[in-house]
Amino acid sequence: MLIESGNNTSVLYMSGSFPIPRLKNDIAVAHALAGQYLGMKIIYMDAGSGAKYPVSDEMISAIRENVSLPIILGGGIKTPEIAAKKAKAGADFIVTGNVLEDDLDPKLIKEFAKAIHSIKRK
Repeated sequence: MLIESGNNTSVLYMSGSFPIPRLKNDIAVAHALAGQYLGMKIIYMDAGSGAKYPVSDEMISAIRENVSLPIILGGGIKTPEIAAKKAKAGADFIVTGNVLEDDLDPKLIKEFAKAIHSIKRK
């Protein structure tokens, strides 16, 4: 699922698709439910590389409350703190790209891992 991010990202350009508006949680939930009912095994929500805004916590939570599939989330995850918030909202997997490509410091990778794995969900 491509989610509007405030920028024309690479995924938007390459796919030529229209993103789900970032404030339309109901559309995102309907889209995720359609995937689940069609037999998909995961939900991949992506704001795209270079996203100005990551997928909102509210949208992630709305999908988590309505869909039983694992949620993979990417785009705009620039700090360990943001990654932790997204995991707490309901993302099962966090995809980081540009932030770790731009800073190859192993300490940063550990900070991301620690932040994500520190989240306790029900």
